[in-house]
Amino acid sequence: MENLDNFIKGMPKAELHVHVEGTLEPELKFQLAKRNNLDLPYESEDEMRAAYDFNDLTSFLKVYYEGMSVLLTEQDFYELTYAYLLKAHSQNVVYAEIFFDPQGHTSRGIAFDTVINGIRRAQIDAEKKYGIMTQLIMCFLRDMSSESAMETLEHSLPYKEWIIGVGLDSDERTNPPIKFKDVFERARRENFFLTMHCDVDQQDSTVHIWQTLNEIGVDRIDHGVNSLEDGVLCREIKDRNLTLTVCPISNGYVTESMKTAEIKAMLEKGMNVTVNSDDPAYFPGYMNENLIVTQRKAGLSKAQVVQLSANAFEGSWLADEDKAAFLRLLSEYVAWKYTFNILPK
Repeated sequence: MENLDNFIKGMPKAELHVHVEGTLEPELKFQLAKRNNLDLPYESEDEMRAAYDFNDLTSFLKVYYEGMSVLLTEQDFYELTYAYLLKAHSQNVVYAEIFFDPQGHTSRGIAFDTVINGIRRAQIDAEKKYGIMTQLIMCFLRDMSSESAMETLEHSLPYKEWIIGVGLDSDERTNPPIKFKDVFERARRENFFLTMHCDVDQQDSTVHIWQTLNEIGVDRIDHGVNSLEDGVLCREIKDRNLTLTVCPISNGYVTESMKTAEIKAMLEKGMNVTVNSDDPAYFPGYMNENLIVTQRKAGLSKAQVVQLSANAFEGSWLADEDKAAFLRLLSEYVAWKYTFNILPK
């Protein structure tokens, strides 16, 4: 089989599922802790990495929220975001839609303004210097109350021009999508796009995916691998042209499999599946590493690899003209010679 590693590394990419807090590498975590006079429960970066021993979503989230404790000032959020964008640029990510979790900070006494102003400055500076285009998705924490989510939505309204959509993440157990129906209805009225995490191999996974479709009316599904368990559900997702943002390396840490065969199955069904990095500081691997491991393990062809990238641009919340421009960039890169066309009709 053709070695596609270098092809993947050079390919222009869009990332639709990355949590900015999940890009906090140990090196930066130590720097911020020192600057903010905080003690970390680790003696070294290597010791910290060794503690990233996750076997399910819950064990990951415990370490993930602990890591946020070093983020206190606007400058901290700036440096966190800028570091991710520099890394993404180095991997030829030309566009990203970035999740952030304001409740993970406001619950610690950090002002919403502090969080979003730091992130926003980094977005502007990185676009000016590197040309990487980004938009923000504000996530609600599903293991907090719907009232807290609604309050967070209210706090976000002065920054509507900076936020393209809202999502739902964190611990899915006993926290079904319908718990937040009123919040997402309000978000829709405020003209936000809607997405929700439907994490892999959770209790009632397919029930929750159906809820996102029929009760919430999402525009996208994050993860959503378990839709393959229900043929009718797969057809419904395809008929609605919903994009699924799958994260193979993180899947391998919190479940028994990276689900790369499932990604291939979705491609073969014509579903709009994409590959993303999720929380790459904790599940080691950014976009290139996720795409390379998916290609190798699933035995994807060059056409299927390109389709994954095309799906991400097509499934983004870009304006149509920007979407078309990025798809042309992708076509030019691969010297398109296949029988199907990735350009929008």
